[in-house]
Amino acid sequence: MSQQELFVDSPPAGPGASEAGGGSRGRSRLGLVVTGMLGGSLVALYAVAAPFVAPALRKICLPFVPATTAQVENVLQALRVRSGSLVDIGSGDGRIVIAAAKHGFRASGFELNPWLVWYSRYKAWREGVHSSTSFHISDLWKVSFAQYSNVVIFGVPQMMDQLELKLARELPSSARVVACRFPFPTWLPEHTAGEGIDTVWVYNAKTFKSQLQQGLTRQTMTTAQEDT
Repeated sequence: MSQQELFVDSPPAGPGASEAGGGSRGRSRLGLVVTGMLGGSLVALYAVAAPFVAPALRKICLPFVPATTAQVENVLQALRVRSGSLVDIGSGDGRIVIAAAKHGFRASGFELNPWLVWYSRYKAWREGVHSSTSFHISDLWKVSFAQYSNVVIFGVPQMMDQLELKLARELPSSARVVACRFPFPTWLPEHTAGEGIDTVWVYNAKTFKSQLQQGLTRQTMTTAQEDT
């Protein structure tokens, strides 16, 4: 059979074939659009959510975990007879600072995550306590806490020994420190409140500063003895 006969005998493509091809291409374009929209939505969701779950204090990996209602109540209970300035180290979404301000404290929060700081400022404004609160974007290891008489910290075990030394050196003897979720490794608490993950430990600065001084004195005496 010649090529001419082959083309003559071949049936022409009808309207149905053309429509089928167009429908297939349409479905492909629709699939690409849906895939693009889904991908864009996931990227947008990650962009919004990632800053809220990223580490808040980068020297020690401390992800943002919101304080429970019981934890906030236990902190306020532990400081019920206190007043003056208060700082929340790693203040997250600002709930401790805002609650403390409502109970008469001049409250500040230090947080490395800027998204959380901006959100905290908005919450403080919405709750009507923006004039008695302040939130700062800062690494806790680069800040002095000497001006605060009340300190709240939601830490992790890996950072507590370093924070012991920092606070013992900087805080005034009249200060109180409230540790949430994890206690300090060597300090003796004045008392505790709550139970389980909501437990808080309350420390008297006069006591742990005395411990630090005694430790430094013993270290100096040991070094002197070794030198002789």
